[in-house]
Amino acid sequence: MKRCPKCRSLMPEDVHLCIRCGFDSKPAGALVAPSDAPKLGRIRGGWRLMSESFRVLMLDKELLLFPLLSGIASFLVLASFIGGIWASGLAEREAAMGEATAWLLLFAYYFANYFVIVLFNTALVGCAMIRFRGGDPTFADGMRVARENLGRIAAWALLAATVGTILRIIEERVGFIGKIVIALLGAAWTVATYFVVPVLVVEKLGPVDAAKRSAAIIRKAWGESLVSKAGIGLVVTLLTIGATVVVAAGFGFLAVKAASLTVAMIGALALVGVIVLGALIGSALNSIVLCALYLYATEGRVPEAFAGAGLQHAFAGKG
Repeated sequence: MKRCPKCRSLMPEDVHLCIRCGFDSKPAGALVAPSDAPKLGRIRGGWRLMSESFRVLMLDKELLLFPLLSGIASFLVLASFIGGIWASGLAEREAAMGEATAWLLLFAYYFANYFVIVLFNTALVGCAMIRFRGGDPTFADGMRVARENLGRIAAWALLAATVGTILRIIEERVGFIGKIVIALLGAAWTVATYFVVPVLVVEKLGPVDAAKRSAAIIRKAWGESLVSKAGIGLVVTLLTIGATVVVAAGFGFLAVKAASLTVAMIGALALVGVIVLGALIGSALNSIVLCALYLYATEGRVPEAFAGAGLQHAFAGKG
């Protein structure tokens, strides 16, 4: 007999699927050759990518903590800047503050916000990489990966804040057509840097080299990357809307039936919970798929968890 790596319950030596928790003790992170999986269409492949990433998320539900902490940290960063500006009186002396000071504050906000977002994304990506390479990651593992990359995270946040501030400065000084051009440049920057976090985690590159490396990968992987990201966003949004409608209708009926304000308030809290949960799941799924795409694009092999998702054909015509 042996013990399940996930819940520690006993199971026969020749059995790899735990009856109690459903954990598959085979090396789920093993990489399989591209020819091992069936060819799927791009849209269908995007759906399968999302389905397989959800299965991975169910094995490591603690991954939801990282986008939750990222959201909380981003809110605290925003609140601290607003509170600081208000307490210092700069909000009332906007004209006297000076343009340079305003741009410096914007840069500082961008840097702090990018830093906390990338920090927790790095932790999530680190856990996903551990899972894909056969391990059983924990929250502590993710935070360890983040700590090991603090310097690179700060350097990337500095570069991203610089680019964001420059684009914003230019946007403030151009006309309508110029604003459209700047918006397109911003979108191009976002797409080109899509793989930056796994590049930072795995390849340990500096910010400029990481951006170049990400752009090189996206030239090969752009089709499936955009389809999977859009597909996950659409499905999660639709499911969240459906859940909010059901919850709203259910608690609305109960509140009217019981003529209770308390029930209505509980319903409102439940709605907020559904929306937050949907956002957390969507963020985690995007990061999991990102890691799977990165591994395929850089190593030419597919994580076993995605062997049925047609990932080996994601870049058809782009290689």
